[in-house]
Amino acid sequence: QVQLVESGGGLVQAGGSLRLSCAASGRTFSSYAMGWFRQAPGKGREFVAAISRSGVGVLYEDSVKGRFTISRDNDKNTVYLQMNSLKPEDTAVYYCAVGNTAYPYSASEKYDYWGQGTQVAVSS
Repeated sequence: QVQLVESGGGLVQAGGSLRLSCAASGRTFSSYAMGWFRQAPGKGREFVAAISRSGVGVLYEDSVKGRFTISRDNDKNTVYLQMNSLKPEDTAVYYCAVGNTAYPYSASEKYDYWGQGTQVAVSS
């Protein structure tokens, strides 16, 4: 059974930083891409970033390019999302997901398993 546990969310002022972590178990972590998605209040879930199984290939949603960095440590079965220069519009519940391919995609149907989410709130 695949389990994903996110951590690192919290309340931060605009311009601040947070680092999210997602620890995975129950699947050969290094064989699959990983992704981060988010869902703001009253909105649908949207893609944020994804990383290939090797960590070489990355993909970002346009609004987070240059501010967020996705990375992974296959020895620790963990994927990270470093978020800098945070804006109030980044406020959302952030979810990590395990891909069903080796390559990063933005489409949610390319991901099989999802974590419970961690709340990020950015105050102005």
